[in-house]
Amino acid sequence: MCPDREPDPLSALLASPPDLPVLAALPELRAALAESTRPVIITAPPGTGKTTLVPVAVHDHLRAQRSHQAGGDSQPRPSRTGHSKAGRPLAGQDHGAPTPGRVVVTQPRRVAARAAARRLASLLGQEVGGTVGYAVRGERRASPDTRIEVVTSGLLLRRLQSDPELPGVSAVVLDEVHERSLDSDLLLALLLDARALREDLPLIAMSATVQAERLAGLLGARAIEAPGRLHPVEEIWAPSRTGRLGARGVPREFLTHVAGTALGALESHEGDALVFLPGAREVDEVTRRLRTGVPDGVDVLPLHGRLPAAAQDAALAASAPGRRRIVVATSVAESSLTVPGVRIVVDAMLAREPRLDVARSMSGLVTVGASRASGIQRAGRA
Repeated sequence: MCPDREPDPLSALLASPPDLPVLAALPELRAALAESTRPVIITAPPGTGKTTLVPVAVHDHLRAQRSHQAGGDSQPRPSRTGHSKAGRPLAGQDHGAPTPGRVVVTQPRRVAARAAARRLASLLGQEVGGTVGYAVRGERRASPDTRIEVVTSGLLLRRLQSDPELPGVSAVVLDEVHERSLDSDLLLALLLDARALREDLPLIAMSATVQAERLAGLLGARAIEAPGRLHPVEEIWAPSRTGRLGARGVPREFLTHVAGTALGALESHEGDALVFLPGAREVDEVTRRLRTGVPDGVDVLPLHGRLPAAAQDAALAASAPGRRRIVVATSVAESSLTVPGVRIVVDAMLAREPRLDVARSMSGLVTVGASRASGIQRAGRA
């Protein structure tokens, strides 16, 4: 067996992991990866740590497997092209090293990809771009030492179209598979096709709300369910005198109601608040209203996809000592993101979703009532 040249920080994290519910499902995940090449579907409620710890567990399993193979005990499963792509070294690795290729994790949005990479890198005590990196459209922070790379679904789709065998990639983890889009659906289809060339390529799909058994039947996958919440969540209804939707979108009176609800919740509960609204326009409007009404010591920060990366990072950072925050966000904060300090979630139960205008033969974003699944995801941010 070829000895490790230096301790693996990802294995060290699993040796002393944060206390998160998903830990209970990791032994079953390792067993599933060891027993067959079938895809694996993991369901776990929001906030249980699946985005953080599942990719680490996958890497650790593959590292142990490769070390075992390097000792001559077994041979890698060959692909139908006659060789193992997982064994192809990345730049900076030699052929004898027991380190596997890169685990690629997909996220539906750029802000989620950056945030997931930062979170995992912080647990390792590292900066992004070392053991953990990310790549989104127009921005990449990764190196030859990167073992886990978080990317958007669209970016991995383009890589897959360029080279269906994904050289240097030892596993793919699809996070938030319930957030279906053209890119994510096409990516899943092409990954299933790519497994004809890469039988050794593990494929793991994760979600908090997807119907696992149904999807497992469609994909021929093994379903794994992780335990539930870290703490109970109390739901309090705050009905508005005006409707949530009007002929011209979300009425201003309703936005005033949302802002007032957030201020009232902040006064009567501890911690920071996260407010969900359907679009950037509503987020900016409520942010302005809150900034004129919050007491001293409270910061109000917007969070949506149109903001520059620095502003998004500021919304996802921890509060300064002695201060509290209200983060006003679109659905970008619904999944895969952890906003530190949030104990309160105010949900307008509205979303912007693509709809087809049959008369004009065009699709566009329309404000609609949020689904029950989205409500569960948003409540899980508390």
